[in-house]
Amino acid sequence: MASPTRLLAASLSALAAVVLLAGCTIGPGATAPQTTSDPSSGPGQPSDDSDDLEGALLDDGRMFAIVTWGSSTCIPQVDEVTAEGQTVTVTLVEPSSTDEDAAACTSDMAPRASVGALPEGVDPTAEVTLQVTYGDIVGDVDVDGDPAFSGTPGSSTEYTPSAAWYDDGALVLLTWGSSSCAPVVESLEGSGATGTATFATDDSKVCTMDMAPRATIVDFGEDQVDDDAFTLTLVGGGLDGTVDVRG
Repeated sequence: MASPTRLLAASLSALAAVVLLAGCTIGPGATAPQTTSDPSSGPGQPSDDSDDLEGALLDDGRMFAIVTWGSSTCIPQVDEVTAEGQTVTVTLVEPSSTDEDAAACTSDMAPRASVGALPEGVDPTAEVTLQVTYGDIVGDVDVDGDPAFSGTPGSSTEYTPSAAWYDDGALVLLTWGSSSCAPVVESLEGSGATGTATFATDDSKVCTMDMAPRATIVDFGEDQVDDDAFTLTLVGGGLDGTVDVRG
């Protein structure tokens, strides 16, 4: 039987497939971006947000997410992760250039979440520093620990949804399921300490039978919701339930 670490590694490898198979998530009223192979959409190019790095801890302290800005169809993959104490060094890379689909990136500028497993020995209940290298972008992201975390890095996941704030009114939602059927946000409603994310349901789509982590950005907008204590209700897309947002 494969170890929990190998199972998680397989799941993270499957996450790369979701980038290529699922495409970008388009919110209500948004316009589908045009496809381009222009290298100006790559990491390190001039933009108000292109150099921004944000982070969050997920899966009860077992995993992390790094939020970058760029093409929504070319989500960076977590390549190498090492740790020394509470400092976690992470290298992000573009989707494999050997895949013909990876060369064509949409020209939009959107937040994307790349998820990886925290190395064994890191304490998620204390502050964690993510030292991130992504192309020409190098930066540190300090992420608050949560004393309520009961998961241990390196232990097996329970495959339950989790969420954490990475910015005012914006969170990363981690769900588990088919890598070829990533959640697509259809609508958002939120105020105060509660919000609802409704996901598109497509019963006609054939989904692979793997179990992979899928990271979805959910942005209610600055000052629209209470970041201190918030409950997110998930509706549709096979995700019905509630999630207490950390952070």
